[in-house]
Amino acid sequence: MNLKCRPGRTTTCSQPISLDIPTRHVVPSVSWVAEKLALLANGTNLTADGSFCAATILGSSRIRARCIWVHKMAAAYHKTRSPRSLAHKGGTIAQAHPYVVAAAATVGALAISALVNRHLAKNAENDNPPAGQFLEVNGVRLHYVERGSGTPLVLLHGNGSMIQDFESSGLIDLAAKNYRVIVFDRPGFGHSDRPRNVIWTPAAQAELINSALHRLGVTQAIVLGHSWGASVAVALALKYPKLVRGLVLASGYYYPTLRPDVVALSAPAVPLVGDVLGHTLSPIVSRVMWPLLMAKIFGPRSVPKKFEGFPKEMALRPSQIRASAAESALMIPDAFHYRDEYANLKMPVVIVAGDEDRLIDTDAQSTRLHRDVPQSRFHRVPGTGHMIHQTATGEVMSAINEVAENR
Repeated sequence: MNLKCRPGRTTTCSQPISLDIPTRHVVPSVSWVAEKLALLANGTNLTADGSFCAATILGSSRIRARCIWVHKMAAAYHKTRSPRSLAHKGGTIAQAHPYVVAAAATVGALAISALVNRHLAKNAENDNPPAGQFLEVNGVRLHYVERGSGTPLVLLHGNGSMIQDFESSGLIDLAAKNYRVIVFDRPGFGHSDRPRNVIWTPAAQAELINSALHRLGVTQAIVLGHSWGASVAVALALKYPKLVRGLVLASGYYYPTLRPDVVALSAPAVPLVGDVLGHTLSPIVSRVMWPLLMAKIFGPRSVPKKFEGFPKEMALRPSQIRASAAESALMIPDAFHYRDEYANLKMPVVIVAGDEDRLIDTDAQSTRLHRDVPQSRFHRVPGTGHMIHQTATGEVMSAINEVAENR
C-alpha cells in the first residue's frame, strides 16, 4: 500500500495495513486515530520532523483522509496525555475524595517530621556524648557521674532533666569538695535506658538506684532529690532506710492536687497515639513552648547564663519526651500512694523550696510535708522559684551540710 503525503513525497509501508477507516457519516474516535497512526509509524518511513501530513489512500476510491483532519485528531490525542490534563485529572480526584487526599497529606507530613526529629535526636546525642560511666543494673543501662571523695552524696534530677542540670548549676563541683558525689541520669533521661516493660514509679526507680549504689560499694548515703527526683528520694528512704543517712528534698510534689497541666503533658505516654505524637508533633510543640517553660520554672528569676550548659536538644528527643510524659502521668497517683507515709521517715530531713515557685504550690507541698515529718527542717528561700538549685545553689549546699552534720 502506498501513501502520498505531499506532491513529490511518497511513503511506502513495509506490509499492507488494514485501516478499517469509518465512513464519512461516522466520526472516528481519538483512540482509533491514534491506533492507526501508530500502525503506520511502525512500518513507515516518516518525514524529517517525524509527523504525518495528509494521506491519500491509494486503491480506495471511497475514502480519503485530509491533512487537516489527521493533524486535528493527532493533536487531540496528544492533548489527552499532556501535563495539564493530568493535573486536571488530579484535581478532579481531589474534589471527589477530599478526605483521602487530606489523610495522605497528613501522613506524609507526619512521616517527614518524624525523620527530621530522628535526625535532630541523633545530632544531639553526637554533640553531647556521655560524660560519665555506665552500669548494667537489672537489665538497665544506667549512666552516672562520680566526683570527689568522702561521705557519699546522691543527686536525683527532676522530670525532663538530666545530669547536666546539676552540672551546669555548679552544685556537683561545690559538693565534690567534701563529698563523694554520685549523679544518675534517671531511666529514660540523658543517656540512661528506660525499658518499656517496666512502669517506672518512684518505687521502681528506688529499687534500681539501690542496686546501682550497692554495685558502687555504697552502703549509706545522703540523698538529694529535686522535683520528681524528690519522690524517688522519698521512695528510696522508705524502702531502704538503712541506705539513706539523710534526705534533702528540693521543690518536691508530695500531695495530690488538681493539675490539668499534668493531664495535657501526659499525652505522649499514651500507647500508640503517644508514640506518634512523641516522634512527630511533640518535639515541635516543645521547641515552641521552651521559652515559656523556662520562664515558668525559673521565675521570678531570669534564666541564669550558666544554664546555657544544659543540652536543650537532648531534652527534646522523642525518647526523653515520652519518659517525661510518663512521669507526668504518674505524678498525682504516686502522691496519693505516699501521702500517708511521710511520718515513717525517721532519718534527718531538710526541705528546701522557693518562696515563689510557679510550678508547685510551696504551701500545699513543702510546708505541709514539714508538718507531717516532725524532725524535718524547712528552708523557704525568698525570691526564688522551682529551679532552686540553679538560682540558690548556696542555700541547697547549706541544706546538704545541715543533713550531714545532723547525725
